[in-house]
Amino acid sequence: MAETTNLNIRIDKELKEQAEVFFNELGLNMTSAFNVFVRQSLRQGKIPFELSVNTNEGSHRQYILRELQKTKETAKQTDAVWHSEENVLKMLEEPV
Repeated sequence: MAETTNLNIRIDKELKEQAEVFFNELGLNMTSAFNVFVRQSLRQGKIPFELSVNTNEGSHRQYILRELQKTKETAKQTDAVWHSEENVLKMLEEPV
């Protein structure tokens, strides 16, 4: 077994509690989750997920529009029914 060391980090209390619940659902504790993050970062040579300062509604809208465009291109190759991007966005905004 590899030699271990302690690492102390500061994190918002509520964020930590939410993370513990989430990681527990995955069968992980905070230490294991952090180790997975660090190993994946080293393995990939980067942060293992996309970082962005554009977390506002506009960026989500752009993501949805890109995904809709991909689906539209696929639908053109089949007999699928296609709705316009505007109609799909309106449907997404309707209460479920």
